[in-house]
Amino acid sequence: MSRTVELSDDLVERLEDHCEEDETLEEFIGELVRIYEQEGRFTDPGL
Repeated sequence: MSRTVELSDDLVERLEDHCEEDETLEEFIGELVRIYEQEGRFTDPGL
């Protein structure tokens, strides 16, 4: 089953700034969810 989530233009711009060159927003958000599920939190390994 597919669901639609509405994102503000500002949030979309912010998310797109973090996407790899050929990565879609759906792929990027999926990766964020995988990281959260594995680690229980969002982290930036560069910090």
